[in-house]
Amino acid sequence: MAAAVSNIVFDDIFTINAIDKEGKKFDRVSRLYAHSKNYDMDLTLDYNIELFPLDKDQNFALALASSLSRGGPSVNTADGGDDDNERDVWRPDGKGSRGLEDEYDYVMYGKIYKFDGGSGEIVTAYISFGGLLMSLTGSFRHMTSIVLGDPIYLLTRK
Repeated sequence: MAAAVSNIVFDDIFTINAIDKEGKKFDRVSRLYAHSKNYDMDLTLDYNIELFPLDKDQNFALALASSLSRGGPSVNTADGGDDDNERDVWRPDGKGSRGLEDEYDYVMYGKIYKFDGGSGEIVTAYISFGGLLMSLTGSFRHMTSIVLGDPIYLLTRK
């Protein structure tokens, strides 16, 4: 029996250690610092406080996905077979199929722009979501599916 394939390349529960510890730079954006419960990862994330208000010591789930479609990558996308379904999965007018975004409160789309090897097995992935930045630091074993240059979706929920 084949294992279920998923578009989620990373997920964990984070606890917020601090928010805006270097001071607030923008009206509607804050920077949080958090540590994960399961994989011992450190997260720095810029987010819109009006769309997704958070507080120090609060827990939230964070997932990174290569696509919003449910299930794994389509076997037909290489030849263009399911491209239309993949492109329309996010549509707010309900005309596309419903995807992973239905299970989360806050979603951003971005690109993995830098990947640092760091020391030993510790690595850091840097992602930009249209100017809102994220860094995720921890064991490379938990980030093997995070690939430099790839587009990525960030999904969070309280």
